[in-house]
Amino acid sequence: QVHLVESGGGLVQAGGSLRLSCAASGDTIGIPAMGWYRQAPGKEREFLALIRNNGMANYADSVKGRFTISRDNAKNTVYLQMNNLKPEDTAIYYCNAPYYTSECWGQGTQVTVSS
Repeated sequence: QVHLVESGGGLVQAGGSLRLSCAASGDTIGIPAMGWYRQAPGKEREFLALIRNNGMANYADSVKGRFTISRDNAKNTVYLQMNNLKPEDTAIYYCNAPYYTSECWGQGTQVTVSS
């Protein structure tokens, strides 16, 4: 089993930055990649970014150039650096990790961007 805990959310003004963290514990050897999703009120959960164990990353077009995903393998932690935040980025942000035939999710962290 894998346990994911997000942190770093909060309230920020438009144009500001935040860095989210996701710490993984448990059977982390079984995780091939980690990613970030978000869900705004009334909307479906949206993929944002993924980083594999070899360091290769993929981004959704909606955040490419503004968000950067990175990882610290020694700490089993993945980060999401979010710059030039917009009010439409307001959502609950979730960490995700594929784990064999299932997926693990964190509890989420709220990000609110004021205009």
